[in-house]
Amino acid sequence: MSDQSDQPTKAVEVGPSRSERWQQAVWFKTDGRYEEALLELKALLVDYPNDAEIHHQVGLILGFTGAFEQSLTELLKAVELSGENTVIRNDLALTYTMLGMYDEAKGQFARVLERDRDNQIALRNLTYF
Repeated sequence: MSDQSDQPTKAVEVGPSRSERWQQAVWFKTDGRYEEALLELKALLVDYPNDAEIHHQVGLILGFTGAFEQSLTELLKAVELSGENTVIRNDLALTYTMLGMYDEAKGQFARVLERDRDNQIALRNLTYF
């Protein structure tokens, strides 16, 4: 019988933590390095497909880069996952506004005000409709 302690042990590589990956993606986004931010965020989505904030950030970046249909898909997924999040709803409404989808924008701003009647972003933007 051989002694197992004589066998070499394999090193286990541990990659960056979720938090480190998230911080890297946000840094890329803030630095205007959208392709790199999207790569990191999409990799995070593989591991965390139901994370509303990841979908939110992907949606924002896609909007920044002109991929509006994909942007709306991601922002809607973020709202589906976290409907109570007024920041995400405001960003969806602002994206609708930018695209001239005013009825949809008004509806989202109204939903924000249902949760937070003093929300300045929603109040300010509803005055334009």
